Amino acid sequence: MMNINSLKSFFSNIRKTVKPEELVSKSENNGLKKSLSAFDLIILGISAIVGCGIFVMIGPAVCGSHGNIGAGPSVVISIILAAIVCICPALCYAEFAAIIPVSGSVYTYTYATLGEFAAWVIGWILLLEYAISDITIAVSWTDYLLNFLKGFENILPAWLVNPPIWLVNDIPTAINKCNQAGLNCDIELPHIFGIPVSINLPAMLIVFVLGLILLKGIQESTKAAATMVIVKLAVILIFVGVGIFYVQPENWTPFAPSGISGIVLSTFIIFYAYIGFDTISTAAEETKNPQKNLPIGLIGSLVVCSILYALVAIVFTGIIPIEKYSDVDILAPMAYAVRLINQPWIAGWISLGALAGLTSALLIFQYGNTRILYSMGRDNFLPKSLTKIDNIHKTPYIATWITTLAVMLGCIFMDANVAAELGIFGTLTCFIMVCVGVIIMRFKNPDIVRPFKVPFFPWLPLIGILVCGYLIITVIPQLKVSSLLFPLWIFVGCIIYFSYGYGKNRQVEQKNNKNLSIIANLEESEKNANN
Repeated sequence: MMNINSLKSFFSNIRKTVKPEELVSKSENNGLKKSLSAFDLIILGISAIVGCGIFVMIGPAVCGSHGNIGAGPSVVISIILAAIVCICPALCYAEFAAIIPVSGSVYTYTYATLGEFAAWVIGWILLLEYAISDITIAVSWTDYLLNFLKGFENILPAWLVNPPIWLVNDIPTAINKCNQAGLNCDIELPHIFGIPVSINLPAMLIVFVLGLILLKGIQESTKAAATMVIVKLAVILIFVGVGIFYVQPENWTPFAPSGISGIVLSTFIIFYAYIGFDTISTAAEETKNPQKNLPIGLIGSLVVCSILYALVAIVFTGIIPIEKYSDVDILAPMAYAVRLINQPWIAGWISLGALAGLTSALLIFQYGNTRILYSMGRDNFLPKSLTKIDNIHKTPYIATWITTLAVMLGCIFMDANVAAELGIFGTLTCFIMVCVGVIIMRFKNPDIVRPFKVPFFPWLPLIGILVCGYLIITVIPQLKVSSLLFPLWIFVGCIIYFSYGYGKNRQVEQKNNKNLSIIANLEESEKNANN
């Protein structure tokens, strides 16, 4: 009988939800500074979205990678499909953000709807999504930096323009490049105890510098992001404005060289470009008038970036003949395209704009990761030390340092392509959960004040669930490594929850119940004394 009761108690505990008003109340005395406007949020969104997606992922989406064929010119359809699908979760994010203006994004929303265990799993996935995305972007940042430095080949020292392979690549990439070039890894790479050593030093340095900026505060980070947004938008407009005169319509034929399967796979890849918009919801506790400004920031950034993506895709595929796809530099595709039309000066500017774009995206993803860690620490899933706020800058400094060091370490060991795929799996899973959460919240709390509502309910959330689920199922056979690593990450997260988070939450509950009992006894004693 005891075992049955214990089992019932266990399942009851992992399904415990937190009321929205409790989440809001808990966040009101967080010590974080509320300074972000709707415009600031749109800047944050553009900073995160217009980064790796447009400067890097357009390459594999069009040309393919890992032996998979890309969509070719039909990538425009992939972009439109990805944008349409993103609208569904974006509207769901907006409704949740207006109801629960609290840091934590879909993790917090899941806690309010599906309960403790589901919230932990989603929070764990979000940590993967943001950290992995940071690694991918940091690696791409190095490639664009090297492209930029090549323009100064006759000015800068040779060791700076063409650094050793083991100083600018992670270990898997360095080994792969050595094999492709017919080089001996035992000679080209240094070894420690017989193990090859390679570090992506530029990527690690930029991650470290951005960690320092984040420690100064979100307002300062937003100002830095705004400056970089201006630079990268100017460069994108230069690429479109100049490149359109070199577009040859015959390059758009065949329009879909790999058919529907290529369009679907490219839609999955393009989803990586939209990871950033949900980062806006992690800024809820630092936003002025979040019920109004968060929906504007979410939808506004999504619309602006979708238009930019479509314009770049049209010009990019119009410049490059399909027979050149195998030669495209996947990590710096736009720079390759303008070199193909003999415009090296634009390639230099594109590399500079890409550096700005990737830097701002790095900044925002690192920011999002720190706020997820902060929220999970506050909810007792992770150590409370993660919630410590710097007295001067009002930022969670321990969470910021942990995130920064973890991403720097990942730049040594993680393959950039696999990291990007893992980030996409995480994004689609979170999109599904936020759509499910809105449906549950509508039925569980029908009377709660909703400053913003998802239109055409429940059809839009259902469409978001079905399409995101379809994309995940469809690409699993093609992305074998990442489709194995993703469930492994969730499994590790479950072990951490049951070995730490579950017990910690029960301890906190017992302590709270004890305190409530003491207060009740004191009130009863005072009442009896008065009588």
